[in-house]
Amino acid sequence: MIKFSDLKLHAKVLKAIEEVGYTEPTPIQAGAIPPALEGRDVLGIAQTGTGKTAAFTMPMITLLNRGRARARMPRSLVLAPTRELAAQVAENFDLYAKHTKLTKALLIGGVSFKEQDAKIDRGVDVLIATPGRLLDHFERGKLILSDVKVMVVDEADRMLDMGFIPDIERIFQMTPFTRQTLFFSATMAPEIERITNTFLSNPERIEVARQSSASATITQLLFELPGTRRDAQAKQKRDFLRKLIDQEGEKVTNGIIFCNRKVDVDIVAKSLKKYGHDAEPIHGDLDQSHRTRTLEGFRDGKIRFLVASDVAARGLDIPNVSHVFNFDVPGHAEDYVHRIGRTGRAGRSGTAMMISTPKDDKLLAAIENLIETTIPRGDVGEQQAPVSKASEADVAADSKDERPKSRSRSRSRSSSKPKDEVKADAPETVTETKPEAKAKPEPKAKSEPKAKPEPRAKPEPKASEAASHDQSRDTQPRSRGGKGRGRNEDRGPKVVGLGDHLPTFIEKSFADRRTD
Repeated sequence: MIKFSDLKLHAKVLKAIEEVGYTEPTPIQAGAIPPALEGRDVLGIAQTGTGKTAAFTMPMITLLNRGRARARMPRSLVLAPTRELAAQVAENFDLYAKHTKLTKALLIGGVSFKEQDAKIDRGVDVLIATPGRLLDHFERGKLILSDVKVMVVDEADRMLDMGFIPDIERIFQMTPFTRQTLFFSATMAPEIERITNTFLSNPERIEVARQSSASATITQLLFELPGTRRDAQAKQKRDFLRKLIDQEGEKVTNGIIFCNRKVDVDIVAKSLKKYGHDAEPIHGDLDQSHRTRTLEGFRDGKIRFLVASDVAARGLDIPNVSHVFNFDVPGHAEDYVHRIGRTGRAGRSGTAMMISTPKDDKLLAAIENLIETTIPRGDVGEQQAPVSKASEADVAADSKDERPKSRSRSRSRSSSKPKDEVKADAPETVTETKPEAKAKPEPKAKSEPKAKPEPRAKPEPKASEAASHDQSRDTQPRSRGGKGRGRNEDRGPKVVGLGDHLPTFIEKSFADRRTD
């Protein structure tokens, strides 16, 4: 059995390891430390939680123990994809280098540039940074990378997922060609393979576990919920998550709950708080000071549940996480391995539970294909899709919206038909109407009394003449077009001239004059 004392580490490093209580290296440490101490490039492939951080921190401290850094020219560089992982590397450095005089600087977002510039100006032996913040300092002329002797890339596959590969290639080109490179990743995607072939020189490849495998100490369970309406699906999952937590009871000493979206992180955390569970969210939109306080509270046991996005899937070195809950099935199969790797660390047992819905079938197939095993299914019991009041209201609103639309369509169709067609559509009305009513037209003059003008100087006609005039007006066809439609209909046919007929009232007026 190999011990740390057999790895030719510096005596001060061995003293720090002994104080921590470690005696035997993990497989990745036993495989990576000897070639790293020889000055060779190292390509380490191992699942998360196997001690990769110590595998490059210990030999780096031993190699840098001799010499001194100059202002703005770090002697070694460690690149990490997230702030949390970079902070973890810094903690490991402080732990194993506490008996040495080596200095470090942590370059991450959310911290003042002024404080970081002050440390760089004094000179640091180890520079730990995220790619974006490192390039910011370099472009401002505050950093020179020509003296880097050891360069470490941690969680390279996560760098790929986060889109940092172009930045990593640029940083490689800014460092000396003679540097020593220690490259660690949990998976080896084709893009990662290309970078290692380009920037690593004859590396020692250490693969201590089957690629993308889950730890054997983790009990995995999958709970497949039935399909339901989209607006009720999230509530159904939150209810079932609380049910799982209650069922586990005291077994859940603490747990990390992973969501795919930041907005769901906040919602799930608020939901757990509402039902009496101690939970806090952590994701990339929170400021660094808030994220640091939340992580410290979770490590210290003050916070029981940490609801996180994938920003916390890597780099959280919390040894005693009892449970991991995947509220959402991860979009990338590799993320599943990293998420559940937060539990069952350093040989401890752990439990990983995942909630899925029918729409996640393809993602589940990709995960099971990657880990080359079928995740055991848990019993979901009688899971009915919860219908909230809002959902019932939506259903009622939908049904109400449909009814008036159908009536309006029927009205528009009936109104667009000619009157004859409308009557033809209702034969019972025709059969009940008497023949006499058909032949007798209804006078329309009564419906438009205002349109009939009364001439001022017109004398009152005789009763016989008025009756004959009304009868002729009813029998005459009425015009329906042209200007003054109402007037033409009331007055009958347009009078062109008197002709041979002379009205009686004119004859009477002439007769009266002759008499006078």
